[in-house]
Amino acid sequence: MNSSTKKTMSPIPSKLMQLRKKRICRFCKDGARYIDYKDIKILSSYASERGRIPPRRITGNCAFHQRRLTQAIKRARTMGLLSFVAS
Repeated sequence: MNSSTKKTMSPIPSKLMQLRKKRICRFCKDGARYIDYKDIKILSSYASERGRIPPRRITGNCAFHQRRLTQAIKRARTMGLLSFVAS
């Protein structure tokens, strides 16, 4: 291989090197073991306008509470307390 065909690695941009602050699960911080499906105020803050439930890398929840949150949102939708899609 001659030097003209070798690919050179560019330096890593400084923005990628910056460390992000680790998100802490809101429910772990409060000590909640159960997420109530009737608490629409909390559930609606986690559901987007289009009705999508954001992943835990976005919300910062732990796996345990993300599963419970998803289950509570789905229950609230079935009961008619929370809409499937914003009107």
